[in-house]
Amino acid sequence: MKKRYFTLKEIMRITGITKRTLHYYDQIHLLKPGKVEANGYRLYDQEALGKLQMILLFKEMNFTLQDIASVLELSIDEQKEMLRTHRMTLVERKEKLEATIRQLDQYVDGTNISQLELFSDSPIQSIQAQYESEARVIYGGTQQFQEYEAHIAALSPAEKKQGNQQFSADMEEVFRKLAARQSLSPATEEVQDLVRKWKGILSRFMTCDAEILRCIAEVYMTDPRYIAYFRQFGDEMFLPFLHEAICISLS
Repeated sequence: MKKRYFTLKEIMRITGITKRTLHYYDQIHLLKPGKVEANGYRLYDQEALGKLQMILLFKEMNFTLQDIASVLELSIDEQKEMLRTHRMTLVERKEKLEATIRQLDQYVDGTNISQLELFSDSPIQSIQAQYESEARVIYGGTQQFQEYEAHIAALSPAEKKQGNQQFSADMEEVFRKLAARQSLSPATEEVQDLVRKWKGILSRFMTCDAEILRCIAEVYMTDPRYIAYFRQFGDEMFLPFLHEAICISLS
């Protein structure tokens, strides 16, 4: 029986692969045609077609072309063993991707970036750790920050995590209540009572004198990260309202 050859166009029609890709695979010696006619036309036999289908399968499984070339040199049993190992890698990537999607959803829903559990398997520090390092650089010489660090150091990792979560939840509650009273004067007792609650939450971790509180109010107004965070509570006038309410409480 005469050996059946497929033209390049037929291979493209069968697999959906492009002419450019087939030429590239030939160029890097990943898939050579069964023969080349005198006029330069590439022809592929069924063995080459089967090999191409394996290449496309492995490529869909997220193997690099270099890895695919190595896999194709293995026996069927060796390929299966490598695929089992590769499957474990894909599962890990899937879990990482799912975790990232959850963090993305939480951020879109308004969770403070400092509470997101990113970089857990990365040399990059978590956002919370970055905030702490930034604060240490800026305020490390102050008595208030040293009190804060002493308080944090006395907590277990679980207590610290729970404390951070409770801190964020309590702050969000206060900010939402303040946003609901944005139509009032910042000087009203109702608004100032909420500002006192805000101070009380901060005071769980350190002594908050007027200088520190005024500094925090200024950071709220100028740091893009806080500006983005506060958008969830009100319109563009909420931050000026909050800033004024804090400053009034300090006068």
